[in-house]
Amino acid sequence: MDALKLGARDAGYLDVSTNLLPRGVFDLINYHLVTQRLALQNNVQFPEQGEQGKKMGVGAKVRTLTLARLRANEPVIHRWQEALAIMAQPTYVPASIAELARLADEIWFLSGDQSVDSSWYTKRATLSAIYSSTELYMTQDKSADFVETEQFLDNRLQDLMKVGGFMGGLGEWLNYTGHSAVNVLRSKGARI
Repeated sequence: MDALKLGARDAGYLDVSTNLLPRGVFDLINYHLVTQRLALQNNVQFPEQGEQGKKMGVGAKVRTLTLARLRANEPVIHRWQEALAIMAQPTYVPASIAELARLADEIWFLSGDQSVDSSWYTKRATLSAIYSSTELYMTQDKSADFVETEQFLDNRLQDLMKVGGFMGGLGEWLNYTGHSAVNVLRSKGARI
């Protein structure tokens, strides 16, 4: 609270203005999280056509939006490990996870994903995990312009595509096998 009061003084506010932050420093962190999430809609614009004259796919948009949100942490990255530690405190975990879920939802929405099946949940949960791990990686990245963080994100997204392709193929196989089994049983007179 002392640091908040000193910060308020430096910004030209009265010490009492810190009463606007009932959760203390977490409210400042949450403010950053919310404003940066909401800024994605205005700060990231997609061209009608990509580099090869094709429309940008949902996956490329997810990557662009995720990277833009990570880059919004650059001005505070030197203190972001502390912010992550505060967000991990039991009192703030529910609010932190809720904001992470809203971020994943916002990224998928802005990328144009319109799925309404069970993949809606898995996409958001997976993106939340990828974003969190990449954000943590970024706090240790000393490379110029965070190119190693960008590579880390690309590797995680490629892993997701591989697993997603496998799971999609597995789902198709299970669907085909299930329908085939039902049809065989029907051909033998079973009432299914």
